[in-house]
Amino acid sequence: MAIIEVENLVKRYAGRAVLNGVSFAVEPGEIFGILGPNGAGKTTTVECVEGLRAPDGGTVRVCGLDPQHDGGQLPQVLGVQLQQSELPDKLTVREALELYSSFYRRPADWRELAEILRLTDRFGTQFRRLSGGQKQRLSIALALLGTPRVAVLDELTTGLDPQARRDVWGLIERIRDRGVTILLVTHFMEEAERLCDRLAVIDTGRVVAIDTPDGLVSRIRSAQRIRFRPSAPLDVAELAALPEVESVERVGEQLVVTGDGELLLAVTTVLTARRIAALDLRVEQHSLEDAFVALTGRTAES
Repeated sequence: MAIIEVENLVKRYAGRAVLNGVSFAVEPGEIFGILGPNGAGKTTTVECVEGLRAPDGGTVRVCGLDPQHDGGQLPQVLGVQLQQSELPDKLTVREALELYSSFYRRPADWRELAEILRLTDRFGTQFRRLSGGQKQRLSIALALLGTPRVAVLDELTTGLDPQARRDVWGLIERIRDRGVTILLVTHFMEEAERLCDRLAVIDTGRVVAIDTPDGLVSRIRSAQRIRFRPSAPLDVAELAALPEVESVERVGEQLVVTGDGELLLAVTTVLTARRIAALDLRVEQHSLEDAFVALTGRTAES
């Protein structure tokens, strides 16, 4: 049984459809990612899941609850880390954890959460004096205080430096290992590849693909590319004549060979026959970014 079910979700603003039939299901224990360009409908989708926005059509179920009609019960199973959230400037970390803990019937041990999220040495620090990474860790702790079965994390590492981002990724993996299902909204490809078991790619209010990160990458049907520096002079026309080769380009001392099929084998066979070594050889692999552009025609930041 899916723990989150979204079927044919529709949301309009001023007559314009921001979501137009979005459907996906999240299995228990998954980190399920929602990936899309800016303005694609990612945040609107999760706001409908959280009950913060009422859809104009379709259905949403979280642990069997309807966010619009079961709003009183939803916070007991769903934790939310919003894309942007603020606390009173003078509220300390300890005060925030104690306050939010009082909202739940069966709260988690906030001291244990603080230790996991490395906040214990900041108990007496006011919110305004926390770094960006510390604020994000506090936001995650507050989302988990209700011992939720599901946590929604919306752009949780935006604005963090690379090291802080990786620290948060490790924390999210530990949270999943504790049995929490995670719905993650992101536009960072590395984040999606590192964390997500499956991804829904949303573009212009529609789901254009759902698959594992590797599955999305495998859908690309485009040319391969090999880049190397020949150890001795090489007649590029010999490479260009190979049936697997589409083009050969000189870039400084390097050759860039584009083609398909058994391209690497064909090129290295010619080089071996001429006793030429391929120095600094690099086979350029397709990435999730390539798959995203192929599916949407845009980068995630556009």
